[in-house]
Amino acid sequence: MSTVMEIESLGKKVFASADSWLFRDLNATISEPAIIGILGKSGQGKSTLLRILGRLLAPDHGTVRMEQKAMEQWPSALWRMKMSYVAQQATMLPGTVEDNLRTASMLHQRPFDQQLARALFEQLHLEQVEWTKPAQQLSGGEKQRVALVRTLLLRPAVLLLDEVTASLDTRSKLATEQLLVDLHKQTGTTILWVTHDLEEAKNNCERIWFMADHQLQADMPSHAFFQAPPTEQARDFLQTSLAQAHPGAKEVHPI
Repeated sequence: MSTVMEIESLGKKVFASADSWLFRDLNATISEPAIIGILGKSGQGKSTLLRILGRLLAPDHGTVRMEQKAMEQWPSALWRMKMSYVAQQATMLPGTVEDNLRTASMLHQRPFDQQLARALFEQLHLEQVEWTKPAQQLSGGEKQRVALVRTLLLRPAVLLLDEVTASLDTRSKLATEQLLVDLHKQTGTTILWVTHDLEEAKNNCERIWFMADHQLQADMPSHAFFQAPPTEQARDFLQTSLAQAHPGAKEVHPI
């Protein structure tokens, strides 16, 4: 099996003309399919990293290889089909729910799999949503789940998720997490998952990438990261995040 992805010396500046970096010299290799949680304080470039990997932003330094082939050697449409990005704020295109579901298939000239779409809707508790309904009339949580289904219909090899459960109620959030874990197990889809929910990362992710001080500070198994955070910044991040999640606790320990 070929390597899923290699990131080499990747960097993005805060401003194109400045010499200040959002992150730089980021190196990572995904040798086999995995669910990887990307953690770090706000402003560390987690979302920017996903947008670069999805070819929605250009890096200022370095390159990314998928299947041992550099990003710039891939047709952009094919790259985005194989490595697909789902934003935190879902965008619905004009038209109905079905129009939105069919859009990605039309753009990438792939057959629309109605059976799969219906099955995904059921798994995400969207079975009551009429496909003839104008997509703009959906709730925020419905839009987020429809956007996820729209992307999953492309069957990407790598799924880039930016806080996709943040706007969901508990029932929908748990259903989405279960769908993603099942997808990885059944199809071998690699998932890069930016989240601020430590329990979500701990329960669903096999590896953790931790970003701090303009670099990727940790790339390690999830259980090891939470049991023994490897840097002072990682320890501080976990302590602060857990204290915010449990404000009444007198003392907070790694989870």
